[in-house]
Amino acid sequence: MADSVLYDVSDGLATITINRPEAMNAMNTEAKVALRDSVQAAAADPAVRAVLLTAAGRAFCVGQDLKEHIGSLAADREAGTGSTMNTVREHYNPIVRALTEMPKPVVAGVNGVAAGAGLGFALAADYRVVADTAKFTTSFAGVALTADSGVSWTLPRLIGASRAADLLLFPRSFSAQEAYELGIANKLVPADDLAAEAVAVARALAEGPTVAYAGLKESLAYGAGHTLSEALDKEDELQTRAGASEDHTIAVQAFIAKEKPKYLGR
Repeated sequence: MADSVLYDVSDGLATITINRPEAMNAMNTEAKVALRDSVQAAAADPAVRAVLLTAAGRAFCVGQDLKEHIGSLAADREAGTGSTMNTVREHYNPIVRALTEMPKPVVAGVNGVAAGAGLGFALAADYRVVADTAKFTTSFAGVALTADSGVSWTLPRLIGASRAADLLLFPRSFSAQEAYELGIANKLVPADDLAAEAVAVARALAEGPTVAYAGLKESLAYGAGHTLSEALDKEDELQTRAGASEDHTIAVQAFIAKEKPKYLGR
């Protein structure tokens, strides 16, 4: 992987760190490719049981690198093409699909500003640990763009359609506290504790019942767009799968023995 994104796997936890602190982790082409490849690698690796997505420096990710972007737009005009915006299809969409669809939990450790696509990456995680000094920005309309990186899907599901429309039509920054009150931040922690707390949450998930977590993740996504009857059928399917897992047997045996289960992730 490129230096703009760091990738490490240890004891079932994949840690993906956006690493352009000098640019507030803005996404240039190299970083977008590296992040896409890292997230897809974590999704495909059976040794990975949970993912922590975080960033170096004082920002989480401020979205598209506008310095590179303006140059690409100028090149498009000169060539008479519109290839710059292919980045949504080639980079942002695959990143968000991998984060939301991988059969393992994803934790976002939001250490600072999350704007535009950076907001989208944070919202695509299953759980967000947020520094109390962090900020979120719905910046798309502020640069005459519409939503991408899954924000049109994730944001209204977290905070409701009316509030999502307000934040997107009238882009602004909002604090970590407001993000917590809106339901975007799952856990709010002092900035100095962010790294340790995010690792602790992600590590706990990496040591948990992976098949059950995959089922929970799938059922929540499925239930958001289907009827109750369809959701009940999906729960039946997923519960059958979880019940056949080794971890379920381990959990029941540990419960009877009044011991803490040691899950295998299968």
